[in-house]
Amino acid sequence: MIQRGGSVIIRALDNVQRKTIEPIIRQKVRQGAKVFTDEYNIYGWLPSFYEHKTVNHGQGEYARDEDGDGKCEVHVNTMEGFWSLLRPWLRPHRGISQERLPFYLGFFEFLHNIRQRGSNALSGLLTLLVAT
Repeated sequence: MIQRGGSVIIRALDNVQRKTIEPIIRQKVRQGAKVFTDEYNIYGWLPSFYEHKTVNHGQGEYARDEDGDGKCEVHVNTMEGFWSLLRPWLRPHRGISQERLPFYLGFFEFLHNIRQRGSNALSGLLTLLVAT
């Protein structure tokens, strides 16, 4: 999950089913918030708790301008962009065990959320360690 202009939350899940993902979303996303997804059926429950909008990738829809201002407000490009950063970062670590994958994901989540890369990330890490 990612908040536009905000933080990301990454979790390695045993499966991609509603019973697995719903508790995480309900814990991390404020009720009534806008939530944008594709049309995967596990998100069918979202309108009961959130302002839920979808894009239909199967029909070639990737972004939609709902209010006619020329800006496509409804899209999942923020999350897609995040994945496009994560995949190549993981690629050199071929053969990551399922046991260790959460550590790699947690570290990448941390790097994304402090908005620093390379040697600059060290100061963010030290700040976090000193504060705790």
